[in-house]
Amino acid sequence: MKSIKTLLLGLLILAFSCKDSFIDDIRRVAPGDDESAPVVNVVYPTEGTKIKVNEAVTSINLNFEVIDDIEIASVTVKIDDEVIVSYDEFIDYRKFKQQYLYTNLTTGTHILDITAVDIEGKVTTKLVNFEKEPAYVPVYDGEIFYMPFDGNFIELVSITFPTAVGSPGFTTDSKAGSNSYAGAANGYLTFPATDLTKTNSFSAAFWMKIDATPDRAGVLVMGPPGINTRTQGFRFFRENAGGKQRFKLNVGHGAGENWFDGGANADVDPTTNEWVHLAFTISPTQGTVYINGNIVSQGALTSAIDWTGCDGLSIMSGAPRFSEWGHLSDESYMDELRLFDKALSQAEVQNIMVTSAEEVYEPKYDGEVFYMPFDGTNSERITKTSPAIVGTPGFAGESVQGDDAYAGATGSYLTFPTTALKNDEFSAVFWMKVDATPDRAGILVMGPPGDNIRTQGFRFFRENAGGKQRFKLNVGNGTGDNWFDGGANADVDPTVNQWNHFAFTISGSECKVYINGTVVSQGAFAGVDWTGCDVLSIMSGAPRFMEWGHLSDESYLDELRIFNKALSQAEIQNIIDDEN
Repeated sequence: MKSIKTLLLGLLILAFSCKDSFIDDIRRVAPGDDESAPVVNVVYPTEGTKIKVNEAVTSINLNFEVIDDIEIASVTVKIDDEVIVSYDEFIDYRKFKQQYLYTNLTTGTHILDITAVDIEGKVTTKLVNFEKEPAYVPVYDGEIFYMPFDGNFIELVSITFPTAVGSPGFTTDSKAGSNSYAGAANGYLTFPATDLTKTNSFSAAFWMKIDATPDRAGVLVMGPPGINTRTQGFRFFRENAGGKQRFKLNVGHGAGENWFDGGANADVDPTTNEWVHLAFTISPTQGTVYINGNIVSQGALTSAIDWTGCDGLSIMSGAPRFSEWGHLSDESYMDELRLFDKALSQAEVQNIMVTSAEEVYEPKYDGEVFYMPFDGTNSERITKTSPAIVGTPGFAGESVQGDDAYAGATGSYLTFPTTALKNDEFSAVFWMKVDATPDRAGILVMGPPGDNIRTQGFRFFRENAGGKQRFKLNVGNGTGDNWFDGGANADVDPTVNQWNHFAFTISGSECKVYINGTVVSQGAFAGVDWTGCDVLSIMSGAPRFMEWGHLSDESYLDELRIFNKALSQAEIQNIIDDEN
């Protein structure tokens, strides 16, 4: 009974208090005039957001709010003009804050469209352009780590952000892409080394624009706990050398250490204010340091590198594990940092130096899968892969397009893996300035192992025809071969000393050969057989088409492109017009 009386007394007190205005009476407030359209604010994604994940399809958490002066009637959310969610009931009629998880975001550019309507029919639409970037695919053999420093510190192979110590930043002065790393006093990055120490071979390659203040610094360090413990891991750093900066490598092998100090060969003049390419490689038996592709220090390792305790990589500082001699943060610029689980060859280092500074090449024509411009390098631009070089081919010092062209030499040619080239249809286009010495040569050949086995792949070559050079195509269909010889129509006079455009196409029903956009040979064909065709030879018949002397071609070659389709005559003529 006592508790019931207490409850009743409490209710009476509350009622009396309300009547005495301790709590205001609820009164209706006139809404006023609806003067403005709704306001739409998008918190995420913002304009230009780039989403980097390894999955082909991912989720995105849309975060937005809508505000109106009187009352929101509806909110509609679209991605790429498709409605993904809409709202027409609101607890707070004037302010609507919402997050929505969209689970089907594919690779590519997208438009987020949020449209709000108020009770008077006023409409506001907010558009946001954003992108889900393709997963990064390593472009070099053995590549396990890549930081392009294009406005963020993300490592693209693992999609991992390092820890930033201090306040390192970015600069628009870059070797490739939009930005590069800008060092700062006491600023650097650290990165977990779990996936970097799985083999006893290791390489690093990157660009630097050197600031000689401070006059010594750590650049890349992976060492064990403690300061200046040098029996494990490595330390790559720079020091003042009479006003220049000398780069050195120290590698620990467990029982001791090895130094790779190239002396004056490893000096860089920071006053030139130029980008310099740096690389070092560590194999179980040897360490090598490169500057601009040249070996500046090399020597034997007592034994393989010891990774014990090396659980972190420091980028642009010796700290925290190599700071005893003042090798602290580097205030230079760094760009295009790549790490490898192998010891790169000099040719590989030089290829990375050239191709990492190139703009990303997007195929220009439909079906284009291979492009070699030969502008001072033999690199294939779509895959950023260098061919194997046989002999000593060079560069012509002239070209149809760009800075240079391939120059053939005796016993010299290029070979390239055919993984991406063996399609049901095939086309090749290129320019040549023909040298009639030797009087016959292979130009492009994809054949099976052995000499002059013509039942698979193709052979495009030239032969003397009364002082002119006649161009011919042979293609294998699996059980036999077909010849496409246009006779005199396919002749070129080498004494004219001019560039000519060549093309050939292979489909499941016919093959064609073109010179300067004109069909010079054509015939029916049942379809190519690629069995065993694992190598493309460029500017020689060797090593798979040599029996009749179709060896290296000493002509000039430029703008070589390969396609996974049979080009039409109009497409070939368009390429000629673009390049000429």
